[in-house]
Amino acid sequence: MLYRSRKTQAIINLSALKSNYQNIANLAPHSKTIAVIKANAYGHGAIEVAKSLHSQVPAFAVAFMDEAIVLRTAGITLPILILEGPLDEKDFSLAKQHNFWLMLHNEQQVSWLKHHPDYTEKLWLKIDTGMNRLGFSPESAKEMLTNLTLEQKQGLVICSHFSSADEADNLKTQDQIACLRSFAQKYSCQISLANSAGIINWPQSHDDFNRLGLALYGTNPTPAKNMPIELAPVMTLQSTIIAIRNLAIGESVGYGESWQAKRDSVIATVAIGYADGYPRNAQAGTPVFINNQLAPLAGRVSMDMITIDITELTGVKLGDVVELWGENLSVELVAEHMNTINYELLTCVSARVPKVYINQET
Repeated sequence: MLYRSRKTQAIINLSALKSNYQNIANLAPHSKTIAVIKANAYGHGAIEVAKSLHSQVPAFAVAFMDEAIVLRTAGITLPILILEGPLDEKDFSLAKQHNFWLMLHNEQQVSWLKHHPDYTEKLWLKIDTGMNRLGFSPESAKEMLTNLTLEQKQGLVICSHFSSADEADNLKTQDQIACLRSFAQKYSCQISLANSAGIINWPQSHDDFNRLGLALYGTNPTPAKNMPIELAPVMTLQSTIIAIRNLAIGESVGYGESWQAKRDSVIATVAIGYADGYPRNAQAGTPVFINNQLAPLAGRVSMDMITIDITELTGVKLGDVVELWGENLSVELVAEHMNTINYELLTCVSARVPKVYINQET
């Protein structure tokens, strides 16, 4: 076991993970809800997350082949959907070998497939209904279908991706649903539309397969205040206080003297920084949670440390645990103070932060 003197860690609550999955899947009981574990399960550890969910989910999804191979090597046996599809022709051979489902979204991928008529794993065809990132137009998709063998067309899933599903009143989502449904019905294909926000905000988007990403990890994919279910945060990022010092009025803390004491102040130094994934652009005032109290960030984030103003707090001492986000402080609130989004904070926690996996009911 590695020796760890620093107490900075990301606690991953697998019970919360499994509960979130079941609660969200229950919103779409007639759909198969795929767990999206790309980007190392949004920073939570793809192998451990996959093992934890293995008995609950029909399949997993990752961004590209490399991520899927890691899971197979770790013993994950469920089907894995490759969201970006084959990025090299040899990916078809690997997909056949490992039971990967490939998503096709450009003509080159379809031309590669012609050389692999023996590839009969489940295929997904992506239609661009307005995201304008990946996928065929509905017209060009008709031509692509003619390149598939009869066996490859069996079980074909037609899918698309919402651009604004987090906005419950955005009519573009209705247009995207109508566009994909119209196409799929003509060709008697299965459908996949709903991401996390789609599952929660747009029940009419629930289809054969849903793709559950961010909400699986207990963070809100939509700004709506009234969620139909309660989500439990899966990751709690924490560290400890390693120094406390008193500052007189006018004294500064950190690089660039960007924060100066406007009153006699008490500053605590916490062992976490941008090398751990706590963003350097975090502004003074960004909250942390300590001893059931909130304290604001003071000064710039350093590579290995941050400093917080604990002047108004009581009972704070060396070694106290500081929560950067998680069970007591939502990652959404922290992201707002950093002018970023919850997705980025979770996925940017660096490899030098140990993950501690627990099964604790929330």
